[in-house]
Amino acid sequence: MHAVILAGGKGVRLRPYTTALPKPLVPIGDQHAILEIVMRQLAGAGFTSCTLAIGHLGHIIRAYVGDGSQWGMAADYTTEESPLGTMGPLLTMTDRLPEHFLVMNGDVLTDLDFGAVLTDHIASGAPLTIATYARKVNIDFGVLTTDSGRVVGFAEKPSMDYRVSMGVYGVTRSALARYTPGLPLGFDELVLDLLADDTPPHAHEFDGYWLDIGRPDDYDRANAEFSVRRDLLIKGA
Repeated sequence: MHAVILAGGKGVRLRPYTTALPKPLVPIGDQHAILEIVMRQLAGAGFTSCTLAIGHLGHIIRAYVGDGSQWGMAADYTTEESPLGTMGPLLTMTDRLPEHFLVMNGDVLTDLDFGAVLTDHIASGAPLTIATYARKVNIDFGVLTTDSGRVVGFAEKPSMDYRVSMGVYGVTRSALARYTPGLPLGFDELVLDLLADDTPPHAHEFDGYWLDIGRPDDYDRANAEFSVRRDLLIKGA
C-alpha cells in the first residue's frame, strides 16, 4: 500500500511554532514529531511506501525522513515550487502512483486505521473516500429563520451536529485524469466536480481520537493529552 503525505504548507496559523520548523515536524510530547507518529502508524497499518509532497522548509523534512527505512518504508518526494492546493500535488506524480492510494495531511494526530480507510475505499468502488469525524457546534444565540421580513422560525441556543473531513482520503487515480498537472487543485473543487458528475465520494466514518494540529490551541491540547494517549497513537514504541 502507498500513501501520499501532504507536507508542503507554511503552517501560518501555527506560528510562531512554524517559523523555523515545517508544521509536520513540530514536536508532540518530549520525543516525537507529528510526522514521525504518522510514519510509524502507516508502517504499522501495512503501508510499504510513501511520497511526501514538500514545499516550505522541505529540505528539513527530507533530511528528517530520508529514505523512510528507519520506519521500514520506502519514501520519495515531490516538491511544490508554488502552492498547488490539497490535491494539486498529486497531479505531478500520477505516473508513479498505484491505482488506489491514501492521501493525508502531514499534521493529523489520530488513532484512525489508515489501512482500513484504503481497504474501505477500494471496496466502495468510489473515486474518492473521505475519512469523516463527528463534530457539534453550540450556538450561543437565539437563531431566527426569516422570510421576506417575517420571522417564521426560532430556536434558542441550538446545537448543530455534522461530519467534517479529517484530512485523510482514499483516492483512485482515474479521479484525477481530467485535471492539468502543474495547476492548483483544491479538495473542494474535486468533491464538487464528483458530485456534479453523480459519482459521489464515499464516507469512511470514524469516531475515535482526532486532532488537526492547525492552531496553537489545538497544538497545546495535543501536547497536554499526548502522555495519556501515547500508547494508543504509537503502539509498541
